[in-house]
Amino acid sequence: MTNRENFLSLLRRQGYERVPVEFVLCPHLQEVCRKELGAEDYEEYFGMPWRRVDDLRLKDQDVEKFRKYYEKKPLAEGADIDLWGVGHEKSPNSMHMTYMRHPMENMDTLEEIENYPFPDFASADGSHQPEQVKKIKERDLIALGDMQMTIWECAWYMRSMEELFCDMMMEDEKAEFLFDKVTELSMTRALSYAKAGVDVLFLGDDIGMQHTIMMSEELYTTWIQPRLKKIIDAVKAVNPDILIFYHSCGFIEPMIPHLIEAGIDVLNPIQSECMDFEEIYRKYGSQISFHGTIGTQTVMPKGTPQEVREAVWRNLDIAGEKGGLFVAPTHMLEPEVPLENILAYVDACRTYRK
Repeated sequence: MTNRENFLSLLRRQGYERVPVEFVLCPHLQEVCRKELGAEDYEEYFGMPWRRVDDLRLKDQDVEKFRKYYEKKPLAEGADIDLWGVGHEKSPNSMHMTYMRHPMENMDTLEEIENYPFPDFASADGSHQPEQVKKIKERDLIALGDMQMTIWECAWYMRSMEELFCDMMMEDEKAEFLFDKVTELSMTRALSYAKAGVDVLFLGDDIGMQHTIMMSEELYTTWIQPRLKKIIDAVKAVNPDILIFYHSCGFIEPMIPHLIEAGIDVLNPIQSECMDFEEIYRKYGSQISFHGTIGTQTVMPKGTPQEVREAVWRNLDIAGEKGGLFVAPTHMLEPEVPLENILAYVDACRTYRK
């Protein structure tokens, strides 16, 4: 099988010949790989199976228009503002995590939210996407459209989680407008990726915590799942062969049937610290595939290289010969992960025998 054939067959649970490798490195570990391995581009060095296609390019990328939403409590010095207007203050305890500030947090009326300067994806430029997809596929790689933070996270990042939960519980029109607006914008981005011919569209919203779901099933199925299904249905109407990946951290087992109903094909990351992959696979492995399962809170930073290998082999054995598991670390690998454990993960994938 070619790389593309192997990847697609694996995720469609139709058998596979090789186990692909995939992970994301923090800036510190990228530098470690450059110094220790000579890996200037670690995706190329380790032969990862996919490459990302750039998102729509907004005509207006001036974020200073959001500054007025922080006048009463200004952002800390050195803070960034993203294209959604969300403020990101630097954290002294993380190289890439930030303390988020929410531009809609103090909005009391629907009119204020309606007048907010949302990103204008409708007039954005997507002309680069078909050519990028073509070049990626010509290299026998999978073309990936990545737009995690699709509905829930996108909305609460702007509104604040506390305020948005209150809006939802009160069935406030502000929540309905905001979710509909975010869904509309995500739909535009998703359809652009689909029309460009990507093989994989990566959606997602964190709806789980370490030991429980973030909201009730009733809230999720009332406010978020129907909007997610609307996006997926539209994407698959354009490209029926596209694989929909969906990311959510934490424990989300009660939500999995709702995600299946919405149309997802691959669930990420199945944190081993939060859910048991063998149990999840037994319940849902005939309906969806999985990506992840190798714990970045436990075995990747704290295990021995042999324990990393055994975790990879154990989960691949659970999935069996038909596949259905794109085995990988569950999250970005942080500075505490030793290089030998990264190499052990790669070695486990490449030496696995069904």
